[in-house]
Amino acid sequence: MKVRLVDVAHARSGDKGDTANVGVIALRPEWYPILAKHLTTAVVRAHFRGVITGDVERFELPNLKAINFLLHGALDGGGTLSLKTDAQGKVFSTAMLRLELEVPDADAKAAGMPGTKTWPAFMRSPKE
Repeated sequence: MKVRLVDVAHARSGDKGDTANVGVIALRPEWYPILAKHLTTAVVRAHFRGVITGDVERFELPNLKAINFLLHGALDGGGTLSLKTDAQGKVFSTAMLRLELEVPDADAKAAGMPGTKTWPAFMRSPKE
């Protein structure tokens, strides 16, 4: 089942030189193990394909129910060098939350994740 990250987490982002730093925090503690298992560097790298030029690093923070990602080569040189509109990487958190995770139905249902029940029309994604 596809689970929208925006439905199960919130995120913050910023910059350090040419690297965007994105923290993803589970909205419920029981959702963190699923995020830790399925929100991998490969998934994030694919999501930001064409946007970043470097590697993706991942750091788990289980006590905070969070995962931190470093997206290298994301800011075209960094805040003072870049001509990008978002040279400090603030919108990378919003972009990350647009990601959809592929989670086995049984795992998603066991954790009570959104998408395991029918939502009212006004709460559904335009894709549904």
